[in-house]
Amino acid sequence: MQETDLYQALGVARNANDGDIKRAYRSAARKYHPDVNPSDDAKEKFQTINEAYQVLSNPEMRQRYDQFGMAGIKGAAGAPNMQDFDLGDIFESFFGGSPGGGGGRARQNRPTQGDDLRFDLELDFKTALFGGEKKIRITQLEACATCAGSGVAPGASVTTCTTCGGRGVVMQTVNTILGRMQQQSRCPTCGGSGSVVEKYCGSCDGRGTNKRSKQLTVTIPPGVENGNRLRVRGEGDAGPKGGPSGDLYVFLSVSPSNGFRREGMDIFSEARRPAAAPPPPLSCRRRLWLCAVSVSYLDAILGSTLKIDTVDGSPVDVALPAGTQPGATLRLEGKGAPKLNNLNVRGSHFIKVNVQIPKSLSTKEKELVTKLRAESR
Repeated sequence: MQETDLYQALGVARNANDGDIKRAYRSAARKYHPDVNPSDDAKEKFQTINEAYQVLSNPEMRQRYDQFGMAGIKGAAGAPNMQDFDLGDIFESFFGGSPGGGGGRARQNRPTQGDDLRFDLELDFKTALFGGEKKIRITQLEACATCAGSGVAPGASVTTCTTCGGRGVVMQTVNTILGRMQQQSRCPTCGGSGSVVEKYCGSCDGRGTNKRSKQLTVTIPPGVENGNRLRVRGEGDAGPKGGPSGDLYVFLSVSPSNGFRREGMDIFSEARRPAAAPPPPLSCRRRLWLCAVSVSYLDAILGSTLKIDTVDGSPVDVALPAGTQPGATLRLEGKGAPKLNNLNVRGSHFIKVNVQIPKSLSTKEKELVTKLRAESR
């Protein structure tokens, strides 16, 4: 019978280092463990993988194997005692649990934290700037009120499983090419919990949790932007076996504004769209704000006062200096977006000026402009 190549069994090259061998073992063990792989040959492959790792992870045994093959490690002096080799020990050192799901002493029976939840929330432009409160409705798992999350009916007894002695796993001795080995599997009596329940809770069918819909009020801090997320502690799913609840993460998106564009803490005036018009694509918005405020050529020459809408909701008077050039930028300090969670620190509001040049003039206007041109020479 042709002997198994241990390097091929793990899927690594002969010059693989310890890290490569560990990673290959982890991947293969997860793939072929009989508890997760129901195929007929999974158990045999899993056993071969563990045998290969036992040899290749031991520098002395690996050297003898490289020199003499399997003959070099069978009964070799200094070789580990395979009688006491426990596959569950390797699996737990890598994955934090035994292959049978017991994880040492009944990990499954311990309270664990519940899952986190996600909620996507769209904010209007102003709420994103100045904060506020939003009501949301989520569906979460809550601890069963009848059994306090234990899954056990009130008054029912919970005893240590006599089949596995509370470990949640049972041991099997198997013969391999490396000798006799012990392998763990989930206890068939308690299902890996390590205990036997006299009667499960009827309100939650033994799960310890029930699904419910709940309304929450979420506080939005000022200065949030697209992609920010808020963490609401303890509003995720309740944990199994009475474990603590996970957290709720609220992912924020911000609706575009009709008249303003935001970049960080700065605000830019944009040309307003008709009410029925959809917002322009992002690639076009930078060009739109070039014509955000239009002034006559006379006001640009002589100066004027403009009324500018701001994100605060009320217009402000802004001085247009005499001699303003087309494309000039006006800046309102402290009128931009607030810093995240700090209303006292704000960016600036920028306004581009578009100077309107008339395409036609009246006779009187032509006469006056002609005189002005003559005077300026």
